Amino acid sequence: MRSIRFKLSALRPVRFLVAVCVCALLVFSNAFPAYSDPVNPTARRSAPEQGEEQLRSIEREAQEAAIETPYSQEKTQAKANEGLNEIQGTADIDKMKRPENTQATSVEEKSKNFLEALTGKKD
Repeated sequence: MRSIRFKLSALRPVRFLVAVCVCALLVFSNAFPAYSDPVNPTARRSAPEQGEEQLRSIEREAQEAAIETPYSQEKTQAKANEGLNEIQGTADIDKMKRPENTQATSVEEKSKNFLEALTGKKD
């Protein structure tokens, strides 16, 4: 029984150290959330005024749509065909991932390239 108590009491500094590390992680993750961009850290940032103007125009159109009578089916389809949806239009359409602007490789292509690199043969 004494050996179990001794081993558990030896773990107290480790528990304290883990608790301090977790608290520090929580503080820093709450203090600096905007600095992390895991997808593309070197991405080009737009000016805040440019994004704010786009948001204001989208908000204005959304408010107008909410105040007016509901759109007819033809008007909704016409607005939706202008861009991403009837409110957003074509805002940031160039930043959106679509099959036309992505260079995805299939599993078959990846395995073929791997086997060619492994054997040194090209078909």
